[in-house]
Amino acid sequence: VVHTERGEKILQNFLFEICRCTPDWTMDDYIEVMVQRIRRKAGDQNVVLGLSGGVDSSVAAALIDRAIGRQLTCIFVDNGLMRRDEPRRVVEVFGRNMALNLIHVNASDRFLSRLANIVDPEDKRKVIGEEFIKVFEDEAAERLGRVDFLAQGTLYPDVIESETQENTTAAKIKTHHNVGGLPASMKLRLVEPVRYLFKDEVREVGKSLGMP
Repeated sequence: VVHTERGEKILQNFLFEICRCTPDWTMDDYIEVMVQRIRRKAGDQNVVLGLSGGVDSSVAAALIDRAIGRQLTCIFVDNGLMRRDEPRRVVEVFGRNMALNLIHVNASDRFLSRLANIVDPEDKRKVIGEEFIKVFEDEAAERLGRVDFLAQGTLYPDVIESETQENTTAAKIKTHHNVGGLPASMKLRLVEPVRYLFKDEVREVGKSLGMP
């Protein structure tokens, strides 16, 4: 790593001199692998994706759309906590640039009533995560019938910051609503195609997919 003396050279020697690996892996390779995995996992079943309008969930949507097309429905939830006019802009941008099945749900009252009188930020994140899942499940049941999978734009830093393993010195930084905030009784199974990528890698996937 960067703060180990000659750390990069040590890794290069191990990978390229000892293991004889070649540095020819690209994000196009990653896309191909994930597309095949998504197809195997989803089969002919429907997937709903929680679309926030940000980079992570947008790239996840593009990846899953490439894999299973019309089996994917994106649900954009206005939780009442967004910037002014942001919900309208998100719907307009995605309608203009990406031919996705997109459902816009105004759930502001649901979220704000759940958050009333809750002060601690960690508690708030958990409540938000639980309520998102409930909205996704309700919308899927009402509009789409049977849905088995929920897709999210979870990143590797979300996982690192939210979870710690026993017998480690790692400390939880905060609970991300899409990781530690998920309810234990969730009916939908998860699809998270960018879960093991960092933000800069997700942007590269987006570029490779031709996203605007």
